Amino acid sequence: MPESRFTLPPQYDPHAVERPLYRRWLERGVFTARADSPKSPYVIVIPPPNVTAVLHMGQGLNNVTQDVLIRFERMRGREALWLPGTDHAGIATQNVVERLIAKEGKTRFDLGREAFVARVWAFVRETGPTILEQLKMIGASCDWTRTRFTFDPAYSRAVREVFVTLWEEGLIYRGHRVIHWCPRCLTALSDEEAESRDIDGKLYYIRYPVEGGPAPYVTVATTRPETLLGDTAVAVNPTDKRHRAFVGKVARLPIIDLPVPIIADDAVEPGFGTGFVKVTPAHDATDFEIGLRHKLEMPLVMTEDGRMEHPTRVPKTLADLDRFVAREKVVDLLKERGLLEKVEPHRHAVRHCYRCDSVVEPRLSDQWFVKMKPLAEPALEAYRSGAIRLVPERWGATYEHWMENIRDWNISRQLWWGHRIPVFNCAKCAHQWADREDPKACPKCGGPVEQDPDVLDTWFSSWLWPFATLGWPDRTPDLKRFYPGHTLVTAPEILFFWVARMIMAGYHFLDARPFSTVYLHGTVRDTQHRKMSKSLGNGIDPLDVVRLFGADALRWTAIAGLSLGSDLILDPNDLETTFAPGRNFANKLWNIGRFILAQLPERVEPLEALDQKRLQLADRWILSRAQGAISEVTASLETFRLDDAAKRCFDFVWKELADWYVEAVKPRLAPDAASPSAAAQRAPAASGDAASVAAAHAVLAYCFDTVLRLLHPVVPFITEELWQKLPGRTADELLASAAWPARRDALTDPRAEARFALVQDAIAAIRTIRADYRVNPKTRLAATVTPKTAEGRGAFEGERETILRLGQLETLGFDGRRAAQAGAHAVLADGSEVFVALSDAIDLQQECRRLSGELTRLEQQLAGLAAKLTNQQFVARAPAEVVAKEREKERAWHDQRQVLADKLKSLGCS
Repeated sequence: MPESRFTLPPQYDPHAVERPLYRRWLERGVFTARADSPKSPYVIVIPPPNVTAVLHMGQGLNNVTQDVLIRFERMRGREALWLPGTDHAGIATQNVVERLIAKEGKTRFDLGREAFVARVWAFVRETGPTILEQLKMIGASCDWTRTRFTFDPAYSRAVREVFVTLWEEGLIYRGHRVIHWCPRCLTALSDEEAESRDIDGKLYYIRYPVEGGPAPYVTVATTRPETLLGDTAVAVNPTDKRHRAFVGKVARLPIIDLPVPIIADDAVEPGFGTGFVKVTPAHDATDFEIGLRHKLEMPLVMTEDGRMEHPTRVPKTLADLDRFVAREKVVDLLKERGLLEKVEPHRHAVRHCYRCDSVVEPRLSDQWFVKMKPLAEPALEAYRSGAIRLVPERWGATYEHWMENIRDWNISRQLWWGHRIPVFNCAKCAHQWADREDPKACPKCGGPVEQDPDVLDTWFSSWLWPFATLGWPDRTPDLKRFYPGHTLVTAPEILFFWVARMIMAGYHFLDARPFSTVYLHGTVRDTQHRKMSKSLGNGIDPLDVVRLFGADALRWTAIAGLSLGSDLILDPNDLETTFAPGRNFANKLWNIGRFILAQLPERVEPLEALDQKRLQLADRWILSRAQGAISEVTASLETFRLDDAAKRCFDFVWKELADWYVEAVKPRLAPDAASPSAAAQRAPAASGDAASVAAAHAVLAYCFDTVLRLLHPVVPFITEELWQKLPGRTADELLASAAWPARRDALTDPRAEARFALVQDAIAAIRTIRADYRVNPKTRLAATVTPKTAEGRGAFEGERETILRLGQLETLGFDGRRAAQAGAHAVLADGSEVFVALSDAIDLQQECRRLSGELTRLEQQLAGLAAKLTNQQFVARAPAEVVAKEREKERAWHDQRQVLADKLKSLGCS
């Protein structure tokens, strides 16, 4: 063994490695992309986390996935830009700060708008960098010099430019309609922000007295009885023959006794409830449309925070009550008046605020909207033409459906934290306009101006992320160089919140797609298949995992455990077991590295300098397998099958390089391998001359270098640490900026792979025989191999010493003659045969008794099973799948009986 050039600790300590290496990467500018680089660009923009967020496992998975792709492309010679940043997150951030000032006994209204916004800014500046620093701890190789924030001055300018441009194009308008309203956050929500969820509720059947009708009352079914105070009609479907005679009559509202017309409208579903529905135009989107068609009144009977209020429609007994408290009170009043017919359990969809989880209230309101159809058409065509690709492909149908049925986007929010809507109103002449700058006076009359109090939906700023982060609307060098981008990695749940809107914005404002591929990875779930969330208390803090096992353990577990299109299942109650695959792999790789690196001298010949004739079968086999690994790992990463890439690397480094090649060449690496005396004692094929030793070193160094490069995108820290220790490395070399392995076709050798596979097959057969017959591990056996072909004979004879050593054999013959004693026999894949003599290795009589006993028990079981399967009553009455399983069991037992009989025969048992 060559004198060791260094000493690696016996155990891998990620905490001693990760921080220093990450600092070194930063200091060397490895992650910084150059706009003036001649390299072909590759761009990923990070889904910006909320500025107040703390890293959770879903974000951990998302960012590790992006990091694998960006490191892969960086090593492939691309000018790789992974652009990071954070989102100002209007509702979420405002909610956090409101809770903080509530602890002081105050509300935002006590502070006033200007002071409250200043308070939010102070909070953001203090906590904003937290999540970005956490991303560094898991190895994220973002270009931190380009970190962006959606409320930066430059970014805010882009947001304003987009709004004013859409205004000038006539695509922004003020709409008076029913929107989703959060009574907790006190703001409007878009369709996507008001998340629909099935709940177990109740269906209340209420009697409305009728004047002069065919019956004294009609029964209306509703899930929200408190809203009857805002009813302005009762409706039936015009095709409903049951209730046609009621149309045109007048009903009386229960509790407040107001007259409302009974009308006919196609929007009514005859099959719901009784066929009669109440119409509350100010508190239901469908009812609003009915109200427009029939010119109904539209009274609001609730305040913005969900309390009952109206000067004439809400009785004093209900005034100022919370909507849910009022619901119970209304039900009691209906019972007292005999107007509640019945109440039934009813499971139905109810919308909830995506931020605070409050039940959303439909509410008539004035809001700003964007006309989406003109924006959606180019984005839809981009998908259909293949310019935009969704991975997995199954999301394409969902994308098409949403874009085909897109609704106008409510972009105004009744918040204080966010981009204020740049619409101005003149107090003197009532002129209204959108402006790129804050005007001091009305451009028409010079009068005083007031700005709209609302702010823009947070998604209105983040839909510009791929180009606003690069300096748009200015034509900056970054924008010219790095737009369009290439890959977006995100979760399916924001396909419409964010992804689709970015595509629309890219085509509308730059006439180019923002990226070509959208990779939608799975969701992180617990072992009950529930999505991890703070409310369920089933989350995993990625930083806890890093502290316990290291960043590479987290990364390996996430990547190797997530197949394309599937979810990642982790157990929050057992981190030790959950992340054992990653920790164990890091330890295995470290141990393999320690052994290999300890064998290598300070200087290793490159493969090109070797005499190829000196390469032995094992050398040619592992070099060929390395070329296959390069091709397969590259193809897997290119097609987002990241788990396959990781597993192929594992198989190569562990199952091929360590288990087979290292074991095969150990004699050539031994301290005396190159000495003449040692060489004289060895078989010619295993001769350890200097050239053979040099070849083993070169092949070992090349293969380990190759697999470290292949693994680096997934486990960057441990691979960098080991790669630095390879012979010939200089102080300024880094694996993070090294080249991706290139396949060398000259090293591809299918013949060597086939020949060495025979050797592996023979060794595996011998090992199986040892295990089957419980041979003591220390016992050396005698074996004979009868090759089927001359090719096989050459392989077996060439690797004779390998078979002897790994099969733990005393002797190995190839003459086809078996020793005249008991033994075990195996046929290899190519038809070659292996015989292992066992008479001196085991107690034959005891083994015969054991096998005979097993055979007797098995024959008794077979007899019982045969009796069952010939019983016509059983066959006729038992389920078909049960009978099929029993027949399959019978076939397996027959096969097992034959194996036992063959063993008894080979041992000469009487």
